[in-house]
Amino acid sequence: MSNDSQGSVKGEAAMTLSPSGSASSQGPPLSPSTSKPQELPDELVQAGWSKCWSKRENRPYYFNRFTNQSLWEVPVLGQHDVISDPLGLNAAPAEGGDNNLGNGQRKRRVSEEQGAGPNSFKRSKGCNTGGVFVLQVEPTTPISPSTPGVKPWSSAPEEKQSQSTTIYWDLDIQTNAVIRERPPANHLPPHPEIELQRAQLVTKLRQHYHELCYQREGIDPPRESFNRWLLERKVIDKGHDPLLPSDCDPVISPSMFREVMNDIPIRLSRIKYKEEARKLLFKYAEAAKKMIDSRNASPESRKVVKWNAEDTMSWLRRDHSASKEDYMDRLEHLRQQCGPHVAAVAKDSVEGICSKIYHISAEYSRRLRHAHLSLLQERPADVSPGCVLETRLVYCYPVRLALPSPAQPRVELHFENDVACLRFRGEMVKVNRGHFSKLELLYRYSCIDDPRFEKFLSRVWCLLKRYQVMFGSGVNEGTGLQGALPVSVFEALHRQFGVSFECFASPLNCYFKQFCSAFPDIDGFFGSRGPFLSFCPVSGSFEANPPFCEELMDAMVTHFEDLLERSNEPLSFMVFVPEWRDPVTPALSRMEGSRFLRHQLSVPAYEHEYRSGSQHLCKREEMYYKAVHGTAVLFLQNEAGFAKWAPTPERLAELLAAYRTSSSRASSLCSPGPAPPGDSASKTTERTQSVESPGSHDNNNNNNNNSSSSSSSSPQDKMSAV
Repeated sequence: MSNDSQGSVKGEAAMTLSPSGSASSQGPPLSPSTSKPQELPDELVQAGWSKCWSKRENRPYYFNRFTNQSLWEVPVLGQHDVISDPLGLNAAPAEGGDNNLGNGQRKRRVSEEQGAGPNSFKRSKGCNTGGVFVLQVEPTTPISPSTPGVKPWSSAPEEKQSQSTTIYWDLDIQTNAVIRERPPANHLPPHPEIELQRAQLVTKLRQHYHELCYQREGIDPPRESFNRWLLERKVIDKGHDPLLPSDCDPVISPSMFREVMNDIPIRLSRIKYKEEARKLLFKYAEAAKKMIDSRNASPESRKVVKWNAEDTMSWLRRDHSASKEDYMDRLEHLRQQCGPHVAAVAKDSVEGICSKIYHISAEYSRRLRHAHLSLLQERPADVSPGCVLETRLVYCYPVRLALPSPAQPRVELHFENDVACLRFRGEMVKVNRGHFSKLELLYRYSCIDDPRFEKFLSRVWCLLKRYQVMFGSGVNEGTGLQGALPVSVFEALHRQFGVSFECFASPLNCYFKQFCSAFPDIDGFFGSRGPFLSFCPVSGSFEANPPFCEELMDAMVTHFEDLLERSNEPLSFMVFVPEWRDPVTPALSRMEGSRFLRHQLSVPAYEHEYRSGSQHLCKREEMYYKAVHGTAVLFLQNEAGFAKWAPTPERLAELLAAYRTSSSRASSLCSPGPAPPGDSASKTTERTQSVESPGSHDNNNNNNNNSSSSSSSSPQDKMSAV
């Protein structure tokens, strides 16, 4: 794709956008020449317009000295004011009817073209390729020097006749989540300077973790264990920093300790061939013997480990006809015999690693807060965290900050093909064009302190940098922790169970415009209701697909049961968690034994998909990946929620059909991470708790069932093979 997609003429430099929203060019595009000037109406002259002559095109054009805007046609007052409307969202339609998409006319959003509700697409403006609805972005007029009413990042040159955007969200669905009114949050407002310092310190902390694991235990850090450490620490952290833990009890992280201990004395990888199993068995015996010799172990431990290691090596030397299964059985026997003794001598060292990382993080957090407070004119007052209960019930709304945001520095924006690149002090973050437009819409719906979008680019930069730093920069790192359900499943959940809210999402991977996320200080400007563990709804229907961190999932179940116990209004949670059975996770075990469990489904491994956590950057063919573990779907509802959104057989059939639709793609990547424990069934199994169904259900949902069954559109029309 050529650079013409940036909406500039040949030879013109990439466009940037200052925080004030005015577009400028890094290179001199067409300097306004005063040759052959002609008079303009006084209103246009007072607005900064003058008529100039283009020597290259040999034709007149019009230049605004206040906004640096250039037009080929005579400007019209009120058509597009880049000061009051820098993004061109409210540009007036051009004359000439609906069929003429000329200068100044705003492209209609998908939601404006829908005629049958938020989940039915109007086909007249798009095409259906293999089941995926593709919105055709019609080519606009050539932008040379510029076109009024068109945002600089969404314009297309004349040579680019077609550009397709696949929709992975529906921001028109209104929420049914009701909460008690709460005061503004006491978080410090985001700032690119602080976010850049935080990114540097977190990267440095990751490096410390890598060095400690290698120096003390001779291993590389377990894959994504640092990411899960951040998630697990924030469950109990009472500190002020949104990312770095600083006030946790206990100091030793159970998640980090468990994962490091599992890789001692060596990391056990997946085995495919016999030679790999033989080599792994030899390495384990050698590493266990070496470790027990170099540590302060008891005589009994030395004796047991040395005898088993030498016996294994002797067996390997004399038996060359063993199969892969023989080697694996011998390895499991060796782990059972040597594992407890090896863990005993490594325990103090691993606890030292966890403690060291935590204390470094606390020091970095204090340093960041001191730097952040120095940027603010007002000091925050101490407010106790948690659910602040008021008397008035309202529909949920995004997080509001009590402190005003300071002045934001300049963030540059340019496009490389279909990727938006935002740069601050040489640090660049990227997001594809579709998700950049999504962030723009979320910001427009949710932000109340920046009507002119003067702080939009700086906040987008902070948002992208925060999530980039949290999940690391490795290949596919963090994608599993941010994975989302397929679009067809979200549509079925909304249509059949009234779901309009995501308990664990982000502005980048959310399907609804109302969601909970990890960072209320920056995500609140894009629609976040704050962290779910501090979100206290009274009623509503919710989807919960948490990051696969055991401590976070366990805290989630505790919060579910507390909310369901206290509320008499309709309240429902549809929970999607990995079906880990060997051993079973505490969260799954508790939900299966909960008195609020109404129904449970089990979707086998490799028969369903997730959307990639890096969907805002990955290629279209990498958007979905197969789940290598089964997924348990549990319905937790109070009595009123069960009466309104009961998991009836018809609704469950629609949900399973949506899963089958998503899994019928031609090709998908496999999920990164360990292999699923336990076996996977060949068919979808169900488990229903013995609960007496009420005599009547919600009429609206019954009508939805009838209309969906009679409609000619199926989930296959929404998504396709990629």
